[in-house]
Amino acid sequence: MLKKIFGLMATIGLTAMLAACAAPATVAPTAAPITEVVSTEASATDVSAAEPTKEMMTEEHGMLPMVDPTSVEGDVITAGSSTVFPLSEVMAQRFIDEGYAGNITIDSVGTGAGFERFCVSGETDIANASRAIKDSEKEACAAIGREPIEFRVGTDALAVVVNPENDWATDITMAELALLFGTAEKWSDVRPEWPAESILRFTPGTDSGTFDYFVEVVFEKDKTVPLAAKNLQLSEDDNVLVAGVEGNPYAIGYFGYAYFQENADKLNAVAIDGVAPSFETAEDGTYPISRPLFIYSDATLLAEKPQVAAFINFYLTYVNEEIANVGYFPASEDALKASMQNWLDAVGQ
Repeated sequence: MLKKIFGLMATIGLTAMLAACAAPATVAPTAAPITEVVSTEASATDVSAAEPTKEMMTEEHGMLPMVDPTSVEGDVITAGSSTVFPLSEVMAQRFIDEGYAGNITIDSVGTGAGFERFCVSGETDIANASRAIKDSEKEACAAIGREPIEFRVGTDALAVVVNPENDWATDITMAELALLFGTAEKWSDVRPEWPAESILRFTPGTDSGTFDYFVEVVFEKDKTVPLAAKNLQLSEDDNVLVAGVEGNPYAIGYFGYAYFQENADKLNAVAIDGVAPSFETAEDGTYPISRPLFIYSDATLLAEKPQVAAFINFYLTYVNEEIANVGYFPASEDALKASMQNWLDAVGQ
């Protein structure tokens, strides 16, 4: 799976962090996946010394207090969605570039596996998710004393992609999409004029929030049909899916828009019901398979590990300056404000 470590050592606590803000630096984000993994343990800062006061909150950037990354102490551990991974990677890199000297671990393991680490084993500080948390996952969190807090960080449009040699499937209906990833065996089973060649399917794995969302929208939550489809390869690694579709003219796949944008010279995106994926169609909801992106944490955890609270604050404050470069689209103004309010409520502001 895709993974990345950012790390140095930290020096000062959260009290100084909330007092001032370093000027943002311009960062050239890299959405390319990282394969190296280093295991780290998050260190907690003394809670009594870290609780924010009204005086600390006098300087604000939008709704949230300003964060000085040079003053943040302690490590942050995140895991989850491969779709959210490149966005979190860029936000972590900017946090480091502006002076944060701790370690940020970002593991790309799929949304379901990310919630398992956050809600079952309790080994992570943040869960990255390309779907909303399930009731069963909330119950698992409650069993270990965590109450997940949702922070909406953006919008994605799932890109359905084909090989550049595919000049027939340029615009399909939702019903045809279900056939292509379901019961149809050949392209000609979908439309008679299409090639009588087997459909080769490349989809995210069952731990992926991308898979969950696709099944919910296209198959009304019934996983049995797409999982029973012939010539099916599932992978949590979106680059495996890209390579699969790139390698055969009769292949089709889907994944987050960022991975299509990164590989647009190798693949073609398919319009759905006459609408192609784009910023405008994802934002206005006309593209049928657009979806929200989230990160999750817990109020008690934010109190015990103020470095996590600082990183989430920074993430929400600057995400809209970075998200388009990654290949995703901003959340609505109301959704982002709600996330900021969730942060303020969680830290008692």
